[in-house]
Amino acid sequence: MNNKTILRKKLAFLSGDEAVAQGAFEEGLKVAASYPGTPASEILEYLSRFNEIDAQWSVNEKVAFEVALSASIAGLRSLYASKHVGLNVAMDALMTSAYIGVNAGFVIVSCDDPGIHSSQNEQDNRLLAKIAQIPLIEPSSPAEAKEFVKTAFKISEQFDTPVMVRLTTRIAHTKENITLEARKEIPNKAFEVNIPKYVMVPRNAYQRHIELLKRITKLQKYAETTPLNSVELNNKKIGFITSSVSYLYVKEMFPDASFLKLGLSFPFPENKAKEFARKIKELYVIEELEPYLEEQIRMLGIKCKTKHPSYRIGELKPEFIPEIVKGKPKIEEPYSARKPVMCPGCPHRMVFAVLKKLKAVATGDIGCYTLGALPPLASLHTCLCMGAAVSFLEGFKKGVDKNVVAVIGDSTFVHAGIPALINLSYNKTKGLVIILDNSTTAMTGGQPHPATGLTIKGQTTKKLILEDVCRACGVDNVDVIDPYKIKELEELIKKRINEDALSVVIARRPCQLIAINKNFAPSFDKEKCKNCYLCLSINCPAITKLDDGSIEINKDYCCGCNLCVEVCAPKALTKNEKS
Repeated sequence: MNNKTILRKKLAFLSGDEAVAQGAFEEGLKVAASYPGTPASEILEYLSRFNEIDAQWSVNEKVAFEVALSASIAGLRSLYASKHVGLNVAMDALMTSAYIGVNAGFVIVSCDDPGIHSSQNEQDNRLLAKIAQIPLIEPSSPAEAKEFVKTAFKISEQFDTPVMVRLTTRIAHTKENITLEARKEIPNKAFEVNIPKYVMVPRNAYQRHIELLKRITKLQKYAETTPLNSVELNNKKIGFITSSVSYLYVKEMFPDASFLKLGLSFPFPENKAKEFARKIKELYVIEELEPYLEEQIRMLGIKCKTKHPSYRIGELKPEFIPEIVKGKPKIEEPYSARKPVMCPGCPHRMVFAVLKKLKAVATGDIGCYTLGALPPLASLHTCLCMGAAVSFLEGFKKGVDKNVVAVIGDSTFVHAGIPALINLSYNKTKGLVIILDNSTTAMTGGQPHPATGLTIKGQTTKKLILEDVCRACGVDNVDVIDPYKIKELEELIKKRINEDALSVVIARRPCQLIAINKNFAPSFDKEKCKNCYLCLSINCPAITKLDDGSIEINKDYCCGCNLCVEVCAPKALTKNEKS
């Protein structure tokens, strides 16, 4: 669906991510860059539909940030988007971008993940906006997200600053009917050489820091009058200062209360908060994750009641609000979510089955292959951040001499693994890195990356050849193997894992979700089955244990990878020769 099709409709049922993208499109966005990461991926996917916007998946978030910011300096309205931990990768650029400011409007969209639905932590990026000294805008719904991002571009240009728009998972993925409007064609701004503004050597940076503080003073006054911060005076016996989706939760549980709803929460509207507090008998501050608003309000000497520290962990839910008002701590609920599992026929499963058999210590990375850490496979032993698998290999080799291997995905390798691999080579580290090449960025929805040879718009581009990259990094041995050839895979890993060399094994087979290789399911001889349950050890969802203790293969799920055949000692499972 292209933008002309979209604009024929007056309403569209959009998620918060899509609403941000639609609002940016309508406000004249020209350049957008990101690296895929839930819950932010859909922003760039939606923007890629528009011919008017140069949208790109960058190799990582730092590069994406710099591409978007530089486009702003060159005079084009631009946008950077990422999940919360993605912004960590771009922090170097973020912190100094506040000093240099912008030319055309520049918006930073950070999508936080309270509850850790698909992340390694649940950091609160409101704190980063304050540290970086850039305006922080917090919509509470998809409709607000669309309108607030428009305002963000205007604030950016008015005050010469990057602006952060912060969503959370619930806002990013909740859907709402959104009114679609025509696009504004905003003329590009001319770039003018300004070395004191754009070249951050110490002398210039010192002066720009002074300008930054002047800007914050102006923004402080703006925060007091902007309609982004609104007061709802109802029952004055109880009032709430809140922001983001927390506003909707409190509104649902206390519809008759009074509210100071903060849409621009940094700089904090101090006078507005004081004035609101004077009118309220019992004041509460309700927010998700860190006590960001609470700290601002307490520093002003405003008496208020806040949540118990136990609510700093996990999502804030509507049913928690009355308990917070009562002053009760959070009661942890039992974890009842469906157990995550690799897909049937996933090529990663073969690698982890071999690593388990070899009793290898595997340093891991961010991707769907992190599921290899879960029992019964339990054959991935660390996971910190993008690219850390390769760096960790170096540290582990200093203390664990035998059977250590690094496991990293193809997209993650391009994102952050290449510098770490160079570091291994430079520091003469010997060991084995396994690149799980499934030809996509699978965990976040199957987005392309440089090693796929496709852009976000589906256009053919230069394809990064991973084998060549590894050799250029100084790797001694580079092997490419189909992980479905499990016996050959095992022999190759056994050969390379403890060699006096730096080796990379690229286990290459497309993700089942982008290239379904539907072969025939193995034949099962129930008479030969000894109920040893070795087949269950590979954790394939196509194999289940029935109530009577017998084994069943669901032929609708099975992809015919035949890993179960390899592990079945009694030979009750055999490869179907029709495949």
